[in-house]
Amino acid sequence: MENNDLQNALQEYIKLLKESSYFEAHEVLEEAWHPLRKAGHPLKDLVKGLINGAICFEHLKRNRKNAALKAKKVITAYERHKATVFCEIEHCELFQEACGMIEKLKTRYQEVF
Repeated sequence: MENNDLQNALQEYIKLLKESSYFEAHEVLEEAWHPLRKAGHPLKDLVKGLINGAICFEHLKRNRKNAALKAKKVITAYERHKATVFCEIEHCELFQEACGMIEKLKTRYQEVF
């Protein structure tokens, strides 16, 4: 995977989260995640956590049956890997911004989390 592919995907992910387009954010980052996963890249788990973070809020947005339960279950991958964001990783600032967006969304849905 090209370094710019992940960078562009993170930028688009953040933009889509800001627009409350959680499913689309999940999709754009998932496309960038597949090559990372296949290559055993050290950031693959963090990216997967962000993917799950976005889809968590799609469950809440759609307000389907058991949405809160599904959201709590799905966000666990994000919670498990968010601590791996430190300034020595590639695209540190983008990862920090993406995690910040997820944290803001968790505050918005504080009754669930």
